[in-house]
Amino acid sequence: MAVFIQRTRDNWHLRPDGAGPRFVHRGPSPLDLHLGMFLPTLLHQATAEQQERFFMPAWSLEITGTYAQTEMGHGTHLRGLETTATYDPETQEFILNSPTVTSIKWWPGGLGKTSNHAIVLAQLHTKGKCYGLHAFIVPLREMGTHKPLPGITVGDIGPKFGYDEMDNGYLKMDNYRIPRENMLMKYAQVKPDGTYVKPMSNKLTYGTMVFIRSVLVGEAARSLAKACTIAIRYSAVRHQSEIKPDEPEPQILDFQTQQYKLFPLLATAYAFHFVGAYMKETYHRINEGIGQGDLSELPELHALTAGLKAFTSWTTNTAIEACRMACGGHGYSHCSGLPNIYVTFTPTCTFEGENTVMMLQTARFLMKSYDQVHSGKLVCGMVSYLNDLPSQRIQPQQVAVWPTLVDINSPDSLTEAYRLRAARLVEIAAKNLQTEVMHRKSKEVAWNLTSVDLVRASEAHCHYVTVKLFTEKLLKIQDKSIQVVLRNLCLLYSLYGISQKSGDFLQEGILTDSQITQVHQRIKELLTVIRPDAVALVDAFDFQDVSLGSVLGRYDGNVYENLFEWARKSPLNKAEVHESYYKHLKPLQSKL
Repeated sequence: MAVFIQRTRDNWHLRPDGAGPRFVHRGPSPLDLHLGMFLPTLLHQATAEQQERFFMPAWSLEITGTYAQTEMGHGTHLRGLETTATYDPETQEFILNSPTVTSIKWWPGGLGKTSNHAIVLAQLHTKGKCYGLHAFIVPLREMGTHKPLPGITVGDIGPKFGYDEMDNGYLKMDNYRIPRENMLMKYAQVKPDGTYVKPMSNKLTYGTMVFIRSVLVGEAARSLAKACTIAIRYSAVRHQSEIKPDEPEPQILDFQTQQYKLFPLLATAYAFHFVGAYMKETYHRINEGIGQGDLSELPELHALTAGLKAFTSWTTNTAIEACRMACGGHGYSHCSGLPNIYVTFTPTCTFEGENTVMMLQTARFLMKSYDQVHSGKLVCGMVSYLNDLPSQRIQPQQVAVWPTLVDINSPDSLTEAYRLRAARLVEIAAKNLQTEVMHRKSKEVAWNLTSVDLVRASEAHCHYVTVKLFTEKLLKIQDKSIQVVLRNLCLLYSLYGISQKSGDFLQEGILTDSQITQVHQRIKELLTVIRPDAVALVDAFDFQDVSLGSVLGRYDGNVYENLFEWARKSPLNKAEVHESYYKHLKPLQSKL
């Protein structure tokens, strides 16, 4: 049993979505949180004894679990969660309560009708003191009958924007008792007499959240890759208008405007793919270190997963809609598959951490790193660029002079440009924060009044990390022909980002006016270069038709025949004359 659990822990990352190696399904499912959060939390935060009791029944689906953190009144602000778990040393039990209406757990997937257990995040009280959020394994429904247990009120929260397959639920607990041993105690512990033993780091409690955020980066890459596959394949099938008079209608993918809509998004999908692979590898590497007591990289892992989750999901959310509109009117039909991709992906911007708050969490790490450098210490990892800030070596009233020798045809040189932008925006945010602190004395008020600058700095940091990882990936590709194609995508991704944020690069003297003009021209040249490989580049994602769920994005290109067949199968076409004619239209016409 112990060997099986260890092997499972070692191999948990083998599936692309990180949700475990055994169960495979398409689209949202009531078991998503069981696979993606309940089981991983048991693997990484439960003691060996708890794993013996809970993991194998959960693996075999005797126990079906969810992860109950978000409440009706609080989501991303974890310290504000109101659910309580008060320890009773006489019975050696925790008493769980939802003391207010806003404390009712709200949104957990699978909670509504599927799960019979939940990992519940609650404020731990023992010996008259609150020790903050901790995780508890809470039985919800009677085994065998599936009826809610006494003290448990549970149900489905109702229809949503999408995710119809998922029974997102609510949970209210009234003096509900669970054994002391149901608190996840791999790190923090409560002894039988109520004594609290603190963990090596408070952030260890949030390990599941960090894991899920790292997975969501990869999910952003997959969702964007699907949308690009559909839009680019359809653009190669669709013929419209004319470029030259009296010639056949060209594929709409031959129009530069269509290429400009789609090819930067294709480049972004590849960039996010490499970032997602890096995050998965980094999470498992650092998690192994945590298991051996090394917590040194935990702060950066937390900051990086939060920031990249926000950066990739915001970008992907916008890009999916851009792909839909690039497919014209047919993109609005469910047969395109794009509406489903959008409604399934868009919650990512708010679940597992609302994106703006995630960016501000990354900003806290960036500000701490800046302060370290400012005090004469060196920082490492992805923020090591702060060590080179010119302002550390000049008087505050002087203006930093950045080198402008950027080669727009060199991924390494463009990476350096993004590095300089990130460093400068972090510095601007830090100095603005310091100014507000001096004026208002309150750090909290100053933070709020600087938050736009802080989010901007975090975005620049994440953009730099993405460009850096894409560029580094090129060096690892042995096949020269593939390297050339991906190099063009890397250049397009980097240059397009500069074109969209040109003000930053100009204002800080990183690029000149003439270089920005060259950037725009080079982007148009790259569109032409990438065009012959565009369909092959989306085919390389290797999505099966059943996975895409799209008539427009079919691999065989037989769009129109199948579009007609899809329409004929509409439920409204089951009868030649719909019942509404006899019920409403005919009586109305008879009165005319």
